[in-house]
Amino acid sequence: MQGRTEFQQQKLQTYEIRQNQYQNTWKVPLMDTILKKPLWCIFSAFCPNCVSYLNRKQALYGDMTRYICCAGHCPCSGKMKEQECPEFCLGMEVCFCFTQSVASTRWMIQDEQRIQNTKCDNCLIGAMVTAQYLACLCDIAACLSGSQEVAELAHCTDNIAQVLWCSVCACMQTQVKVQMDERDAGGHAAPNPLQPPGQQTMGYSAYAGPPQGGPPPQQQQQQQQGPPQHYPQYPQYPPQGQGQPNYPQYPPQGYPPQQGYPGGPQQMTRY
Repeated sequence: MQGRTEFQQQKLQTYEIRQNQYQNTWKVPLMDTILKKPLWCIFSAFCPNCVSYLNRKQALYGDMTRYICCAGHCPCSGKMKEQECPEFCLGMEVCFCFTQSVASTRWMIQDEQRIQNTKCDNCLIGAMVTAQYLACLCDIAACLSGSQEVAELAHCTDNIAQVLWCSVCACMQTQVKVQMDERDAGGHAAPNPLQPPGQQTMGYSAYAGPPQGGPPPQQQQQQQQGPPQHYPQYPQYPPQGQGQPNYPQYPPQGYPPQQGYPGGPQQMTRY
């Protein structure tokens, strides 16, 4: 972990938690989103910025007072005075940081409902990212070489990367939309914010459960769930096999001193 900033360490720990500890899966895999919600998938392909705006607002349960830029997943999050005009800031985010806005909303839902990507989902997302890197390398090679053939290859690679990006990104946003609709319809238990005790530290997470009266969401979760599951539960105290504590007897045996004790009881110091 040497050489990494605190923010980078928290991001790495967050990724490890998502990979190793989340047990739930998406309601609809990426491959099936076009069949589950075709109109929204087409809308996501032709107007992705609007969909990203609507998805983030729904992820926050419509309460924009809790909005933070990029959902707390960037070092500048919470430092841009988002609370003064959250709608405008969210519009700027989806326009100028579109890729991060899509990913941040997706991570919010994953953390809220403990969802892990399937191997197929990771494969599709990885292929999309790889195509983008390959297109960038081809563009650089075309600029440096000045060759017409390399330029045509770079152009072809760009087109392939853009098609993959538009299709996979639309499926990702539709997958998140289906999950949120299922959540809001009551198909899942009331979500709670990710708690950061012990090894589960989510760092700059900016979201919370649905706004409602009463105690804060952290206290609501503690009241509903009780002590964490990793605390030992003893049927009786003291634990079996340990016996009763061996406290010293009071008053000590032989006290007060018997007659004839050197000095007599008058010279004993009280304690």
